[in-house]
Amino acid sequence: MMGPHHAACGAAAWVAVTTRIHVDLAPVTQAIGAGPVSFDVGWPLLHATPLGIVAGALVTAGAALLPDADHPSATIAHSLPPVSRALCTGIAAVSGGHRNGTHSFLGIAAFTALAWAAGLWIVDVPGLGAVHAGAGIVSLLLVSFAAKVLGVLPDGVRRIPWLLALPLAAFIAIFAPHEQNWFPLAVALGSAVHIAGDMLTTGGCNLLWPIAFKRPRALSKVPILAEMWRPSGHVSVPILGDAGSWREWLVLVPVSCYAIAGVGTAVFALMQRMSAG
Repeated sequence: MMGPHHAACGAAAWVAVTTRIHVDLAPVTQAIGAGPVSFDVGWPLLHATPLGIVAGALVTAGAALLPDADHPSATIAHSLPPVSRALCTGIAAVSGGHRNGTHSFLGIAAFTALAWAAGLWIVDVPGLGAVHAGAGIVSLLLVSFAAKVLGVLPDGVRRIPWLLALPLAAFIAIFAPHEQNWFPLAVALGSAVHIAGDMLTTGGCNLLWPIAFKRPRALSKVPILAEMWRPSGHVSVPILGDAGSWREWLVLVPVSCYAIAGVGTAVFALMQRMSAG
């Protein structure tokens, strides 16, 4: 799956677990002679303020790019140079290359544990009180990832992603200490969404890495099974075909619209609060 689509899926996943969006299709359905149709989208499992929805969506979008840190040439390797490139080079060296360690259950656990540990690094700053420095630094990296690849952001932000990442990371470090449980959740959710997306393409992933169950040669000509179980041991359910295929675009356009609608609603609510205050 392409990088921007991974990021959009991450943002959409965060919107889904923090927001319930009401969709009213009555004007459309009544115009064609049908009855009113409306429904809710989202399964809010976590309470978040409008600002938390916006910041969380960007953090999760960045976390949805983390598994590709096993590729030094990936877009995220150039998101916050030289830190991001050095980080990707190191991760690639210890994870067995692309779509191995970082694209597994072990990878999700490792990313989540690092996020949890980062959330424990708290610095007492005079005048500000307890500042969650670890979460702020990691958020700087993750939001830079998202800002680099998301096509909905202005070109100026995409070229210099830290312009957006720095103020959001500062907010997370200073103003979100009471909602820190969301931080490792956002990283875990983003990482899992990335792997799920790659599992839907032909390349697949090895979820059980470093254990690899390679496909026997005798099964190489079995229809469907040969497509789902790669010789390397990677497994996929390739309903989206190759990365960047028309099927991927067909699915990801509405997913991206959903993410934009959720974040946009939160931004609107935030602006209303600011104007009222």
